[in-house]
Amino acid sequence: MSSIETNKKHPKGLYLLYFTEMWERFSYYGMRAIFTLYMVNALLFDKASASSIYGSYTGLVYLTPLLGGYIADRYWGNRKSIIFGGLLMAVGQFFMFMSGSLFQEVELAKTMMYTGLGFLIFGNGFFKPNISTMVGQLYPDGDRRVDSAFTIFYQGINLGALLAPAICGSLGEQYDTLGLIIPTEFKWGFLAACIGMVISLIAFIMLKNKYIVTPEGTAVGMPPKSYQTEETKTEKAPISPTKYIFGIAGLGAIFALFYTVLGWDLIGSAMVAISIVLPAIIITDASLTKIERDRIWVIYIIAFFVIFFWMAFEQAGASLTFFAAEQTDRVIFGWNMPASLFQMFNAFFIVILAPLFVSIWGFLGARGKEPSSPVKQAMGLGFLALGYLFIAFGVDGIQPWDKVSMLWLVGLYLIHTIGELCLSPIGLSMVVKLAPMRVVSLLMGVWFMSTALANKLAGELSTLYPEDVKHVTAVQEAGDQNKQFTAILGTSQLDSTHWTLSLKDSVDLPVVDVTYDAEGKMTDAKLAEGKTERVSNYQLYLIKSFNKSINSALATADGRVMVNTLDKDKVDGKDVETLGAEVWNLHPEKPTFAGVPVKNLFDFFMIFVYLAGAASILLFLIRKFLLKRMHGIT
Repeated sequence: MSSIETNKKHPKGLYLLYFTEMWERFSYYGMRAIFTLYMVNALLFDKASASSIYGSYTGLVYLTPLLGGYIADRYWGNRKSIIFGGLLMAVGQFFMFMSGSLFQEVELAKTMMYTGLGFLIFGNGFFKPNISTMVGQLYPDGDRRVDSAFTIFYQGINLGALLAPAICGSLGEQYDTLGLIIPTEFKWGFLAACIGMVISLIAFIMLKNKYIVTPEGTAVGMPPKSYQTEETKTEKAPISPTKYIFGIAGLGAIFALFYTVLGWDLIGSAMVAISIVLPAIIITDASLTKIERDRIWVIYIIAFFVIFFWMAFEQAGASLTFFAAEQTDRVIFGWNMPASLFQMFNAFFIVILAPLFVSIWGFLGARGKEPSSPVKQAMGLGFLALGYLFIAFGVDGIQPWDKVSMLWLVGLYLIHTIGELCLSPIGLSMVVKLAPMRVVSLLMGVWFMSTALANKLAGELSTLYPEDVKHVTAVQEAGDQNKQFTAILGTSQLDSTHWTLSLKDSVDLPVVDVTYDAEGKMTDAKLAEGKTERVSNYQLYLIKSFNKSINSALATADGRVMVNTLDKDKVDGKDVETLGAEVWNLHPEKPTFAGVPVKNLFDFFMIFVYLAGAASILLFLIRKFLLKRMHGIT
C-alpha cells in the first residue's frame, strides 16, 4: 500500500471501535430513553425526583471515567479496562430488567434499580474513556485524519443512539387503548439494552487482537510502560504524601462548602469537589513541561465551557421527554408516537450530517481556513442557544393542556445536532492532541468529568420544569377505616369514558376533611356536606396517565386530590377489596431560577438560551488567549 493511500484511508481498527461503541451506546441510550418515564409511570416518582435521580445517574456515569482512566494509565491498559467495564454494564442492564419485572413491589424494584445503576456507573467508568483514547492511538503523531476519525467514531456513537429509542423505546413504552402507558412493558426495553451491551462486548473480545494496532502493527491498549517523548524523558513521578494530604483536605473543604453552606445534595457536592481537586493534582505534577502544562490548562478551560453545553443538551432524557409526552402532538396518521422515540432525532441528524461536517472541515483545512477548536466549540454553544430560542417561541402563550406540533421539538433537535457536531467530536480530538501521552486516558477522564457535572446540573435544572400536578404520598388503609374511606370515594366513581373528555373541561369533586396523626397516617375522613372542588380535567388526566388503575377521586379541604384504586385480593380463600390511596397536589409551588419564578415552559426554555448564549460569546472572546497556549495545535 502506498503512503498516499495510507494517508487517505482510515485503519480498520477504527471501524471495530466504531462497532463496539455503537452497541455500547445503544445500551446506554436505550435504557436512558425510557428511564424517567419508568420512574414516573411505574414507580410513581414525581418529575422533580425523577429528574434529580436521572441527573445523578448520568452525572456519575461521566465521573467514573476518572477512575477507569487512572487504572488504565497506571496498571491495566485500555483493553482490559474496556472488557471489565463492559461486563459490569451488562450486569447493570440485567438488574434494570429485573426492576422492571418487579415494579409492583415498589421497594424491591427501587433496590434493583439502584443496584443496576451502580453497576452501569462503574462499568461506564472503565469503558468510555479507554475506547475513546484508543481511537487517537491508531494514528501517528500529527496525522490530520484524527479530527475526521473522531467524527466518524462519533457517527458510530449516534448510530447506536438512533437504534436505541427505536428498539428499546418501542418495546418499553407501550400504550393501552386509552393512550395511557402500560408499566408492565418497560422491562423489555431494559432487556434489549442488556443484549446490546453483550453484543458490544463479544465483538471487542473476538476482534481486538487483529485490528486494534498501530500503523506499524504494534498492539494498542496494552498495559502501560513509561512513556517517553521528545518533549520529556521523565518517567511517571509518584504523587508525594504532601500532595495526598492537600488533596484530601481540599476535597473535604470544598465538599463541606457546597453541602453544608450552599445546600447542594451529597452527589452534587462530591462532584464539584472532585472536579476541582483532581485537575489541580494533575496540573501540579512536577514532571510536566511548560508546554504540556499550558496545553492542559486549555483542556481545563474549554471543559468548563462544555459544562454549559451539556447541562442544556442533556434535557433530552428528562424535561424534553416530559414535554414530548405531555404537550407535543405525537399522532402521525393515527399512530401515537411514543415520547421516547423523539430522542432518535438527534442521533438521526448526527448520522446524516456527520459525513457533511467531515467534508466541511476537510475542505476548509485544505485551504487553511478551518476554524480552531475553541471557535468550533463556541459555535456549538451558539447553536444550542438558538435551538432553545426556537422552541421557546413555539410554546409562548400555550396552556398546560395544549399540544404543539412536533416540528418545534424536531427543529430543536436539528439545531442542537449542528451544535453538537461543532463541539463534541472536536473536544475528544482536542484532548488526544493536547494531552501528554502518559496521562492521556486520565485527562480524557477529566474531560468526561466536566460532562459529569453538566449532567448532574442538567437533572437539577430539569426539576424547574413547571408541573401542574405532583404526587405527594401513597396511603394504604385497612379494616373499618378502609371501609369508611372506600364509601366516601365511592361517591365519585370515574369510569374510563371520563378520562377521554376534552382536556379543557373541569369536574366538580366532593370534598373530604382528612385528619392525620403525628406520623402522617390518616386517622379520620369525613365527607364535607355540600362542598365541592372544581378540578381541571387536564389535571385528572395527568394523574390517570401516571396510574391508570385509578377509578375514583375526591378533593381534600386543602385543594389537593385524593384518588384510589380498588383491587380484589384473596384472604383465606375469600375475595376482599383492598384500597390503594394516593394524594396529589393540584397547586404545586412554581420553581424559581436565580430568584425569578419559572411560571411556564417559555420561562423554562429561556433559561438555557441565556446560559448557553453567554458561554458561547465568552468562549469566542478568549479564543486567541487559548490558541497561544495550545502551542501550534489547532
